[in-house]
Amino acid sequence: MAKGEKKRSQPRLWRNSFMWVAAALLVLAVLGLIRGDDFIRDPGQTREPFLAVMYLAGSALMAANGWLTHRFAMREWREWSDDQESA
Repeated sequence: MAKGEKKRSQPRLWRNSFMWVAAALLVLAVLGLIRGDDFIRDPGQTREPFLAVMYLAGSALMAANGWLTHRFAMREWREWSDDQESA
């Protein structure tokens, strides 16, 4: 490691903000499924059929995005750490 270069910490899945948004959407979707779409509908928002299902789909997409970005970050970190060991 070069002088003045900081050591990189290993990426953690729970630090990925996409996963936090996915968890929040999942909680809202479950609440919407249990208590009804009106519970999660914003004031002034037009009534949407299957709003809770849309939140559930959004949660799945955010989780998939979080998983992919985590995989790419892990690959980059492994390449960096292998370079540091060989140097």
